[in-house]
Amino acid sequence: MDSLNIFFLVIALLLFVSVIASRISARVGMPLLLAFLGVGMLAGEDGIGGIKFDSFTGATFVGQLALAIILLDGGLRTKFETFRIALKPASILASWGVLAGVGLLGIFATFYMGIDWKLGLLMAAIVGSTDAAAVFSLLRNSGVRLNARIQATLELESGINDPMAILLVSVLINLIMQPEATGFLSIVQMFVLQLGLGLLFGWLAGKTLAFILSQIRLAEGLYAILIASGGLLVFSITNLSGGSGFLAVYLAGVLIGNSRNSSVEHVLNVMDGLAWLAQAAMFLVLGLLVTPSRMLEHGMDALVIAGFLMLIARPLAVYSSIKWFHYSKKELAYISWVGLRGAVPITLAIMPLMMGVPNSRLLFDVAFAVVILSLLIQGTTIPYLANKLQVVLPPKPEPLSYREIWLARNLSVGLQSFKVAAGSEAENSHPYVMTRPEEFADSRLFALIRNGKPVQVSMNTRMQEDDTAWYILPEEKGDAFAEQFADLNDHTTEQQFYGEFILNPEVKVGDLAQVYGIAVKEDEAHLSLVDLFRARFGDIPVAGDRIMIDNFCITVKELDEQSYIKTFGLKIPKQQTDTTH
Repeated sequence: MDSLNIFFLVIALLLFVSVIASRISARVGMPLLLAFLGVGMLAGEDGIGGIKFDSFTGATFVGQLALAIILLDGGLRTKFETFRIALKPASILASWGVLAGVGLLGIFATFYMGIDWKLGLLMAAIVGSTDAAAVFSLLRNSGVRLNARIQATLELESGINDPMAILLVSVLINLIMQPEATGFLSIVQMFVLQLGLGLLFGWLAGKTLAFILSQIRLAEGLYAILIASGGLLVFSITNLSGGSGFLAVYLAGVLIGNSRNSSVEHVLNVMDGLAWLAQAAMFLVLGLLVTPSRMLEHGMDALVIAGFLMLIARPLAVYSSIKWFHYSKKELAYISWVGLRGAVPITLAIMPLMMGVPNSRLLFDVAFAVVILSLLIQGTTIPYLANKLQVVLPPKPEPLSYREIWLARNLSVGLQSFKVAAGSEAENSHPYVMTRPEEFADSRLFALIRNGKPVQVSMNTRMQEDDTAWYILPEEKGDAFAEQFADLNDHTTEQQFYGEFILNPEVKVGDLAQVYGIAVKEDEAHLSLVDLFRARFGDIPVAGDRIMIDNFCITVKELDEQSYIKTFGLKIPKQQTDTTH
């Protein structure tokens, strides 16, 4: 019994220290995942803890379980809008992009390390795919507001590229261990099974679970268990059938999360906690598994391979995959840089070890070092590079928080809070005044909070700076409503990005040219601005898309709920502005 309690004590202590360390790492700009990994390494046999852990089977079990939970949670939070924006480029990036990157890195590793080409390609395949846990965590906690096309591309790619990586690792292991039994037809069959069964089982499970959740009535605490167990069920069944369990569980999560009913809304916070626990446990175990002294023996090899992957293989793979989808050079550069490696490569590196592949320990040590370098170098520079490459959107007024109150099984109202800023429209105004604009006619004041206490609202009530006002308001109107609570003088950053003037999307390019003296192409003069953008960016614009016409910058500023452009921003060249004044 004492040994069991000691085990619980060690695990609880490691998790506790990891969570505290994650807070410290966030303050210094270090990825949270590195904090969990670092605590595990410190507690391991080369660290101060001296815990000897060398169970690759146990690490694989924890890793697979954790990744399934993380992908399920990521799917629950992925809106269908994300697929509409970036499904095609993300799919190509998750297939051809992985193949191209693995091919380039495999050739380089073979010649640089002087190893067999099969082993070189296997090493490349292990670190060839971006990691969903790392991408979801770091992008959503980076503190920057990315262009929607970039965010959607990176998240979708990391969620669906695992089948290709697993296929390549499995094929190369078979080529090394059983070359006579590995032919072209068997490879094609494996790929079709991985992708086809992953999509089929994920779709069936997602639809089935969404239907069950819409019909069954349970205690609130049981909904999360039902979704988590259902996700793990489809994950394991798909894997046993030869399909991609990772793809299946992610797709199931997407379908469940977009089903929109009270059962799903109840579980998001719980699933978020489970995902964090999964990440912490996974990186702790992987940190315990690695031996830093062995890893340092191959530190230079890992550094060179990581450098080639980050600076050459990944950028070329990205460029050859999605250059044709209206991405700018800066967007391509940023997507190339955020090719984060995480737990998936380490989990894949365990497969050759368990199957007895020669020199597999070398592969594991190098892959682990590459992951650490990726998180340390790429992960810490995500916000900096986003600003440097100008792929971020300026901060915009938004609700302080959002709650959904379910009145019936499929009927809900949104409850949103807003903080009154000094110099805003809301300051010194009656709370009801905010609901008078026609677009907010369906909103109602719910409560006014001042100094942590409710205010009894009367006809003479006036909102003050730092008050928090709660309104019953549809979720999609929250950002527009929040503008009334923002400082009217705090628009410098927004104007610098979008420009000083607002344009209607139906304005003709030729009319704009006459007003501002802009030189335009004859075949574009008859087009409206929205048609011009559609011609250059396709049918899926996002906020931040911009074009230059004779040094005049026109930027998509706002879209409606159906993703139609509502307004453009116009930035006039400085010399033109000086002339007009």
